[in-house]
Amino acid sequence: MQRSAEITSETVESISTPERVDTHLGTLDFPLGVPTDDTADRLYEHLDLLDGVRAFLDAYSGVSLWAARKGLLEVGAKDHDVLLFSEFMDPKALVLTGNADTVYFMSFLDLTEGPVVVEMPPLTLSFVNDMWFRYVADPGMPGPDRGTGGAYLFVPPGYEGPLPEGGYFTHHVRTTRLVLAGRAFLEDGDPGPAVERIKERLRIHRYVPGLYGTSVAEIVTGGTAPPLPWTADTWTAALRKAGPPRFIEASGLPVTMVPPADTTYFDFANELIQDQPAEAPDPEIAGPLAALGIVKGEPFEPDERMRRILTEAAAVGNATARTLACRPRPSEGAHFYGASSQWVNGLLASGYDFMTPPADITADGVAPRPGAGARKLNLRSWWWYLAVGISPTFATRLTGVGSQYLFSFGDQEGRPLDGGSHYRLVLPPDIPAARFWSVTVYDNQTRSMIDTPQRFPRVGSQDYPTPAATVDGDGTTTVHFGPDRPDGVPEGNWIRTTPGRGWFVVLRLYSPLQPFFDRTWRPGEIEAVG
Repeated sequence: MQRSAEITSETVESISTPERVDTHLGTLDFPLGVPTDDTADRLYEHLDLLDGVRAFLDAYSGVSLWAARKGLLEVGAKDHDVLLFSEFMDPKALVLTGNADTVYFMSFLDLTEGPVVVEMPPLTLSFVNDMWFRYVADPGMPGPDRGTGGAYLFVPPGYEGPLPEGGYFTHHVRTTRLVLAGRAFLEDGDPGPAVERIKERLRIHRYVPGLYGTSVAEIVTGGTAPPLPWTADTWTAALRKAGPPRFIEASGLPVTMVPPADTTYFDFANELIQDQPAEAPDPEIAGPLAALGIVKGEPFEPDERMRRILTEAAAVGNATARTLACRPRPSEGAHFYGASSQWVNGLLASGYDFMTPPADITADGVAPRPGAGARKLNLRSWWWYLAVGISPTFATRLTGVGSQYLFSFGDQEGRPLDGGSHYRLVLPPDIPAARFWSVTVYDNQTRSMIDTPQRFPRVGSQDYPTPAATVDGDGTTTVHFGPDRPDGVPEGNWIRTTPGRGWFVVLRLYSPLQPFFDRTWRPGEIEAVG
């Protein structure tokens, strides 16, 4: 048998650690291959900071939703109460890229005592996510009820009790709370009919086994335990309609749903971890949190050293998330019209799971795109730093379904948008939105609608809550931005900005059409004027 080649000195060197290693952390010493106390202390300090930054970035979705729940509780909205923006959302609500285009409604569902039923009104566009903003369901027009309304049953983790034979759209979930958020649309320029329909038809209540959805045959043959006590009244209980939830008028209501950017971020994360089952977060997210001492069932009591590290981690993590949001790398694929354009849509590059780009829609049907098997962490951070909620319909190329968004943080030269200057945006004719379109301005700091004396910072094709934009003679629509309305510009074509405040824009297309997806229609870049 031929002997194998000798192990070379180069091989040994390649797998060895020098006794002195020069890095950006300074010189690290490993006498006889073992770190000195000073080197070990510096490396653990660095590792804790890395875990802190990673935890800030990766847990953002959950902390954001926990901040929203805390915000609702602070204004007196308990779980199963419904925040209803009957006159549309305005800047008093700090909500990541919320808008004044539709009637919003929102509620948190409490599954800690068992399954919960949501009876949805017709003609809504809604989503249900778990407490880590993972997709659960799409009640409404894109969902299985297809806009006719329906009963949705949400089953918590670990539930082993009876369930109905049918009659519900049933979903088993990973967290013991959920968020329901929905939109309803104007009818002849009036939000009133949608508001009344939501109040009349939206119901949230606990599931009672053995009633609706379960036959008597199923009960008497032992398939489902009957509700107790079993009396004659039980037979008619299924016919009783659940009462309405408590609706809280939210238009003009100051409420904060944006997560903190300082060290209290980690306190929010701990509250969420303690509130939910240990298995609720994905392991990739739970790992960095656990390394910081945020573990289910254990007290989070960081010492002075760890608090100092967490302060730094929050600062670096927030700065990183802001950079990923405002200036994504072109190589990430989010620049919708290429690197020379400021318009960005990360979800059409990442997909709703941040792993698989959305399928192509062809004449032959749906053509799935292959994923790379890796989570696109930067695009995940991009989305959660700027927005709330997720659904496959957010990242679909199917025409006439849902809505699509384009974000822009800069003018045509890539310079930040200054609230003290005048800009314009020209939208070509035939804006590809079957339902309607809008442009909304957001404050760079809060990522919520900019707060100025102009209550609704939007321009669009709808004539509520602001006048509809006037179309130019050549079919284009020009949107103006600045602290003052230029002479001759219609009120419906101007959004007011504030000197000294940076801002960004979201262009929304509701029920987008093919020219958007194939890029044959393209908005102009935001141009500095004067």
